[in-house]
Amino acid sequence: MILTRAEIARSIDSGDIVIEPFDPRRISPNAYDWRLGDTIRVCESELDAAHSTEFEERTIPPDGMVLLPGRLYLGVTHERTHSERFAQMINGDRTVGALGVWVHVSAPLGHVGHAIRWTLEIRVVRPVRIYPGMTFGKIIFLKTLGAEASYQNMGRKYTRTSGIDTSRLYEELA
Repeated sequence: MILTRAEIARSIDSGDIVIEPFDPRRISPNAYDWRLGDTIRVCESELDAAHSTEFEERTIPPDGMVLLPGRLYLGVTHERTHSERFAQMINGDRTVGALGVWVHVSAPLGHVGHAIRWTLEIRVVRPVRIYPGMTFGKIIFLKTLGAEASYQNMGRKYTRTSGIDTSRLYEELA
């Protein structure tokens, strides 16, 4: 079940959902409009799942940054989200998609207990200028069924992040 605008607002007021920084004007009918953070990592080399990948981290300047096709970009949300009661799902925004920007298509689920600024996988189909703080997507909150289990207490990777995380699959393949 997806939370509505009124339920998202109530859950923020009660502390069941944390969004930092929070702007009540960004709550839409059944989502929260999240913004792009101000750093991005650029990968122009060949990727290998069995090895750590080198990225160049850049600050997105106020006058924007042009993203180019054929490169993998890892960005980060401006907001940090957390809920011990609800799962979260993040998607790109339709208006960003209409520019040819594909955002976060492979891992949209944030488990109950995630307390993160989301790492974003970004690809573009043509050159496009992006800006720090621009609306980049929506996050929905989902009510879960069954016994509650926080991801924080399971000893899993990626439970708390404050920046851009790269793939750690190579750790599992070692």
